[in-house]
Amino acid sequence: MLKRLLSHDLPRNRWLTLLLLGVVLGLAFAPFLFPGTKALNVAAKIIVFTVLVASFDLLLGYTGIVSFAHTMFFGIGAYGIAIACTRIGPTWGAIALGLGVALLLSLLLSLLVGLFSLRVKAIFFAMITLAVASAFLTLASQLSEFTGGEDGLTFKVPLALQPGTVYVDAPVLGATIDGRFATYYLLFMVAVLLVLTMLRIVNSPFGRVLQAIRENDFRAEAIGYRVVVYRTIASVLSALFATLAGALLALWLRYNGPDTSLSFEIMLDVLLIVVIGGMGTIYGAVIGSALFVLAQSYLQDLMKLGAAAVEGVPLLPALIAPDRWLLWLGILFVLSVYHFPSGVVGRLRASRLRRRTDRL
Repeated sequence: MLKRLLSHDLPRNRWLTLLLLGVVLGLAFAPFLFPGTKALNVAAKIIVFTVLVASFDLLLGYTGIVSFAHTMFFGIGAYGIAIACTRIGPTWGAIALGLGVALLLSLLLSLLVGLFSLRVKAIFFAMITLAVASAFLTLASQLSEFTGGEDGLTFKVPLALQPGTVYVDAPVLGATIDGRFATYYLLFMVAVLLVLTMLRIVNSPFGRVLQAIRENDFRAEAIGYRVVVYRTIASVLSALFATLAGALLALWLRYNGPDTSLSFEIMLDVLLIVVIGGMGTIYGAVIGSALFVLAQSYLQDLMKLGAAAVEGVPLLPALIAPDRWLLWLGILFVLSVYHFPSGVVGRLRASRLRRRTDRL
């Protein structure tokens, strides 16, 4: 049953299995284990980034396509929900309409970008996607009548998801059962469904063709596969999953603006997470998102504690001062790439394969 659920793509490593179980169970019970507002926001961000990074890995890790327009589709999903709820009102119908329009727009844009750009060489395609994403960011910032401009849009969600809606008067195991609680588990369940769907895609015959194209597109074309068609389909699927991730972000934040979902910093974060977790594996998106978001959210707090602990030691307090957290985050990233060049998942799976080879 578990094999079928995971599309026969098991972790194939004991430590990787434990890591995945820890992340999934931690996210599943986050409202009870970490009831604070910040902890719940961090857990929700991990959920959203898992879907976003996994969708990007469909392009980069499985098909070998470098695209910088991924956050554009992420932003389309977020703006679809925000604009619909602002214009129509906080109803489920508005959410369905906004999501439907966002998915349709992402479908058309990804199809156009794929058809017109995927025939060119990789570096030119990357530059084209970067130009398209930059143009869309500028457009979203200037169309203030619809998008709120630089200030963005703050909107209400349906009553069932509003924080003021309390389902149980007394806390249950330390968690308040309210609209925020319901929103979190809506995000969690949708994300699990989307990740399992992407696992099924990459382990299907279609996914194996994408991997063949990644390894040698000329050979894949020679044996009869239409490389442009497969790349275009992969681009469209990746865009649609990113759009759904953007919609989840908007529902959680009840706000969306250019910096929230369209900034190039998000694209850089996605690239870092793919490298940390491991390219060409959906599990890498889960592990990488958890590690990166936790480090991004709590490294500064840990450094504050560390600076206080070594207050009397020369130089050390200044070296690990909280305002230097970005420097140390960069150092941690460099170390992770050095020790895990194929990502955490790739390294763990390779170690298992190496042990099996040694036994033989």
